[in-house]
Amino acid sequence: MNLQSRKSIIARATLLGLGVAVVAIVATLSMFRHEETGTDAMRRIRERGYLVAATDRNTLNYFIYRGEPMGFQLKLLEAFADNLGVPLRIIADDDVSRLEYYLRNKAADIIALNLPITPEGKKLARFTDPVGETRLVLVQRRARKGTTGPGNVQTLKDFPRDTVWVAADPFLSPLYHSFYRKTGRKAVLAELAGVSQDELIRRVASGRIGLALCQENVAMVYHRYYRNLDISVLAFPLYSYAWGTGPDSDTLLTRLNTWLGEYRASRDLKGTYLAYYNNQRIARFMESDYYSVNGNKLSPFDPAIREYSRIVNWDWRLVASLVYEESNFQPGQVSSRNASGLMQLMPETAAKFGVDSTSSLSAQIAGGVKYLRYLDRQLPDDITNPIERIHFVLAAYNVGIGRVLAAREKAEKFGRDHNRWNGHVDYYLLRRSRKDPVAKADTVDSFPLDYKTEGFVDDIVSRYYHYRNLVR
Repeated sequence: MNLQSRKSIIARATLLGLGVAVVAIVATLSMFRHEETGTDAMRRIRERGYLVAATDRNTLNYFIYRGEPMGFQLKLLEAFADNLGVPLRIIADDDVSRLEYYLRNKAADIIALNLPITPEGKKLARFTDPVGETRLVLVQRRARKGTTGPGNVQTLKDFPRDTVWVAADPFLSPLYHSFYRKTGRKAVLAELAGVSQDELIRRVASGRIGLALCQENVAMVYHRYYRNLDISVLAFPLYSYAWGTGPDSDTLLTRLNTWLGEYRASRDLKGTYLAYYNNQRIARFMESDYYSVNGNKLSPFDPAIREYSRIVNWDWRLVASLVYEESNFQPGQVSSRNASGLMQLMPETAAKFGVDSTSSLSAQIAGGVKYLRYLDRQLPDDITNPIERIHFVLAAYNVGIGRVLAAREKAEKFGRDHNRWNGHVDYYLLRRSRKDPVAKADTVDSFPLDYKTEGFVDDIVSRYYHYRNLVR
């Protein structure tokens, strides 16, 4: 073989090797892009059908007051879920380390907390644009005039050797250690897992502990209620905080930041913040028995709801959500169509289940639950999924069993699953002919219903999830 032929073979072999390498690289990149697309957070949300957010249970972020789910983080999350056009589900836990675990393992899409934006925190989550700013302060009891000691710290330079309690939080940990160094390493940091900052403040106010570190905006809310607190000593200077997303959240993070910019520009962010962090009503909530941070009461009717929910074999909190939807737990309500009582029964329905205008409040609840059981028994047995049956029963409670069964027939006629509620049978209950809900062709035009159907079922179920998160 001459030299020219050998060079030609080597050149072809080299080109072939390069070609194989290029194909391999392209295939690898394509596979990577496919895998990235398959695990992207926005794709997961779309396929799952709802947004999952993790937050804690406390006075400001997420709580229930007299049956109504409330909280700064909850209101922001609801606004963002509306922006995405999906329902919201919340994982609630007072241990931030567990919330970070849920995020890391893709059980949650977002951590909705005021997370400090730090280099250490960026190893745990991808931060959104800043939501706001705050500081860390030392929370202690106000000292009596003329006294000094561990309960009367004036500056960090003169810090006594004493224990300072902090809520275990991997995101706040770098700030805690900065405080520790500023005290000349005299502070003894004691972390409590599963305890919120507001619980630490309550413990300081009651004298169970002496000193705690908390975010200033949280401490200021409690300072209005506990007048014996001193929060004047700065533990860490002003820092920005944000929400956290997971490692594969490019599209979600982009969507979040776009929404956040619009929400801030509309001044809704400021309004929501002031509604919780600068609202005297929040301090009054702390005195109520029907405040979830204080206990597990939703209403004065909880014992009756717990007892009679067994009739239909539902979680009592689901029945409670229905009662709240119908009457806001307010006795004596009468609708424009003459539905009355805690469960807003029509006169003929109330009579059928042994209830009238003179019935006790517990009897009203019993009558309403018996009606739920009656509706469940009217549904076809082929609706086997228990969650779907609950949706159908709630809808029938609202508009009547006849309309629900007619919408179910129409869903089957036009190719949707007549045993599923959301996106199937509910579609045809809201879009139907006035005269014949079954025989008429499908239409996108809606017309006002006799009752509030749109959102009725979803509102009750969504509220039930909040009740389940916050009330035992």
